[in-house]
Amino acid sequence: MIPAETPRRLVKTLRRIKNKGAVGCLISGGCLRDGSVPLSRFISAIAEARRIGLKTVVHTGLVSFEIAKKLKKAGVSSVSIDIIGSDETIREIYNLKATIRDYEDSLRALKEARINFTPHILVGLHYGELKGELNALKIISKYNPSALIIIVFFPIRGTVMEKINPPHPRKVAEIIAQARFMMPDIPIVLGCARPKRKHRAEMDVLAIKAGVNGIAFPEKQAIKTALEFGLQISFSPICCSQIYEDIARKS
Repeated sequence: MIPAETPRRLVKTLRRIKNKGAVGCLISGGCLRDGSVPLSRFISAIAEARRIGLKTVVHTGLVSFEIAKKLKKAGVSSVSIDIIGSDETIREIYNLKATIRDYEDSLRALKEARINFTPHILVGLHYGELKGELNALKIISKYNPSALIIIVFFPIRGTVMEKINPPHPRKVAEIIAQARFMMPDIPIVLGCARPKRKHRAEMDVLAIKAGVNGIAFPEKQAIKTALEFGLQISFSPICCSQIYEDIARKS
C-alpha cells in the first residue's frame, strides 16, 4: 500500500500511478474507534480517480448512509466491507464497541445509496475458529451484494495471533458451499488474503468444488480441476471484487 495521509498526497499518488499505467486503485486505511475509515475529507480527492480514468475500490469499514452517498457521487466503482457475524468476535478481535447490527446497518446504507458493494467474510477470524461466519452470510444474503469475497485467516508474524493455525481448508469450503446455496446468483470469489503453500493448494481445489466463480491468484491444481469440470476459464488483471463486471461482459 502507498501512504497518502492527506487529500493532496492522495491526488498526487493517483496521478502518478495512472501515468505508470495503472487501471485502478484500492483506497483503504486504518479505522477509527467506531470502526469506520476516516474518508470524509478525502471524498474530493477520491473523485479525482474517476476524473483521470481509474477504477476505484474503497475499503470503508463501518459506513454511514451519508458517506455512502458521497462515495457514490464521487464515482467509486465499488465498496469493500468486512462483515462480522459475532458480537464476541467484534469485541475480542477487533476491539470495537460496535455490534452485528452496526455491520448490517452499513450494508443497508450501501444498498440504499445504490453503490456497488462487495462484502468480505474472513473465515477463521476468531483465533482460527469458525464463529460468526454463517450468521454473516445470512445477513449479507438479505442485501443482494454485487459479489461476495471469501478470505481466510492466516497468522502474521509479530501479531497476537502469530501462532494460531488457520482454519482447515474443508471448513473454508463448507462456508463457500453455504454461501452458494444462500446466494445462488451472486458471484463468489476466494480472495487473495488466504494461507499459502499446501494449505492454499488444497483450499483452492475445494473452492472450485464448492462453487466459487473466481479465485485470486489460483494454484495450478485449481485451474486443472476447473478444466476437468468443463468450466470456462478467464483471467483478469484487476481486483477480484470486480468479478461482477467481468461476468456481465461475458454474458
